[in-house]
Amino acid sequence: MDHVIYTAMGGARHSMENQAVVANNLANASTPGFKAQLSAMRAVPINGETLPTRTLTVASTPGSDQRQGTMNHTGRPMDVALSDNGYLAVQLEDGTQAYTRNGNIERNADGMLMVQGRLLMGDNGAIEVPPQAEISIANNGIVTAHVPTDPPKMLGQIGRLKMVKPEQNDLVRGDDGLFHLSPQGTARVGETLPADDNVKVLAGVLEGSNVNPAEAMVDMIANARRFEMQMKVIHSADDNAQRANQLLSMS
Repeated sequence: MDHVIYTAMGGARHSMENQAVVANNLANASTPGFKAQLSAMRAVPINGETLPTRTLTVASTPGSDQRQGTMNHTGRPMDVALSDNGYLAVQLEDGTQAYTRNGNIERNADGMLMVQGRLLMGDNGAIEVPPQAEISIANNGIVTAHVPTDPPKMLGQIGRLKMVKPEQNDLVRGDDGLFHLSPQGTARVGETLPADDNVKVLAGVLEGSNVNPAEAMVDMIANARRFEMQMKVIHSADDNAQRANQLLSMS
């Protein structure tokens, strides 16, 4: 009897964990540059003298769906979309770098360029915009500034976006929504990925999320039905055990 309960419990746990991944994807359906997280389960045998037939189901995240999202023309000079498998580099609080395809660039009160609340990195560090200046970004990532006077006063190049192109398995998704170097990536390139001149950007365009909301909703409904089915199996096993106990008590 406990074999049935154990199997149903594993299936219910799998459904709940998969539901969390799908819900996170759906919540980021409108996040620029978001890549859908993949979910998979694998069977792990349990070692023990009394448990030779038991198998534990373990959740794993084999990676992200790297298909390109929809390109949305915004006309905003500080919005950029990256080509191919390119990423922008941002600086974390501890000084290390992380990577994102979110090209929604902002400027903070100190004039520093930011993405997702973190400093946007250039080839020579963070990029600072002079006061009262506006910027334009070329397709090679060069950032130029000008004062919007009549005629405009050109201030010249103030930096160049650090754009990287990782190899497969170089990056892993972090809990902060950014991509970080994997152990394989660190062993290959060191602490940070080098800039790649082959990566290009398109200003005035944002790459949308590659999550399909309709498919995500269907997956959520399917996960809910699977969870309900597993719970019915557990209740049925409990009812059978209670009836068996009643028969034993009558004998």
